Amino acid sequence: MPFDNEYFDLGRLDALSYRDTFVHRLDPRTKLISVLAFIIALISFPKYEISGLLPFFILPVLFLTLGDIPFTFIFKKVLVVAPFALLIGIFNPLLDANQVSIAGFRVSAGWVSLLSILIRFVLSISSALLLIATTSFPGICMALQRLGLPAIFTSQLLFLYRYIFVLTEEAMRVVRAREMRSFGKQGKDIRSFSSIVGSLLARTIERAEKIYQAMLSRGFTGSMHSVREASFGRTDALFLAATAVFLYLFRMHDMTGIIESLALRAF
Repeated sequence: MPFDNEYFDLGRLDALSYRDTFVHRLDPRTKLISVLAFIIALISFPKYEISGLLPFFILPVLFLTLGDIPFTFIFKKVLVVAPFALLIGIFNPLLDANQVSIAGFRVSAGWVSLLSILIRFVLSISSALLLIATTSFPGICMALQRLGLPAIFTSQLLFLYRYIFVLTEEAMRVVRAREMRSFGKQGKDIRSFSSIVGSLLARTIERAEKIYQAMLSRGFTGSMHSVREASFGRTDALFLAATAVFLYLFRMHDMTGIIESLALRAF
């Protein structure tokens, strides 16, 4: 059933975070700070920059390789949200009639800015997805809490993420029940859809009350605790230092031009 496939595909991203690789073993704070610095460096480029963004693909490729994350899985996730990036820059070719020079050719600045937006989007979304796939969302929340974010904020984030799956489970049961009681296209009109939404709302409220009572009976006091203990060590410090050096080089120097000149000299 397509709904089931989408649900289990949603949980796969979280399942990938429990692998045992070099990237997975890094402290969550290390990966979070690295990705945040990576995204800040990306958005600091001028809007017509393209060649300077290309070396930044090294970090997602590094996370994919060292973390043993399937490329096609991340690529499909990026494609799902790609229309949002297109909506942001789709009118740039019409609104920006300036001309810029690329490799000696005069090109419309609107198309260049659109391409720059798409490259930044792919790099930012893929790095965020890889962060979750190698850390888990609860691990990211714990990292935020250890970095000084209020515990109530991180707890709300954890609840939001956790009960997306609970809501999906309830929706799956309702959809299954409708399909078992309908034939062909019956039960797919707007009245049936409204009934499903109302039933789902009532069931989720009831489920939320039961979960909250269960949490209170188990001693919940408002703070979340992690089963996986992580500590900041020498490897994390070296990884952060290497990330800072590479980001500085990529942002402050034309690494694409340097690599191109070295390649021409070599060949």
